[in-house]
Amino acid sequence: MKTCQISGDGRPDENQIKRMKKLTESLPSEDRFEEYSGKLKALSDSTRLKILYLLSDGELCVCEIICALEKPQSSISHHLNILKNLGFIKGRKEGVWIHYSLTSPKIADMIKELIELI
Repeated sequence: MKTCQISGDGRPDENQIKRMKKLTESLPSEDRFEEYSGKLKALSDSTRLKILYLLSDGELCVCEIICALEKPQSSISHHLNILKNLGFIKGRKEGVWIHYSLTSPKIADMIKELIELI
């Protein structure tokens, strides 16, 4: 087990400071972390997770999603817009309806894997 080596003044030693500096320099930018955070927040909503699960089986018309989730059109459209703006899904207009699909088939698998981990 690793122990923290604190010097007499209550600070990490020189090697620990160098290691932490190197590690923090390798971190993605703050903007990237904000982007990641926004995407994870979007996935924390049960309706959006359900939509992604539904789309893991293939493209669906918005009317099918509304029917499956038994929620108002305005609510479903709101969630679809969030998922679309964050790059999880894409839409294809056909007549008055929009058909949605995942931008990558890996998305559903990765979400399922993440859920299993937690």
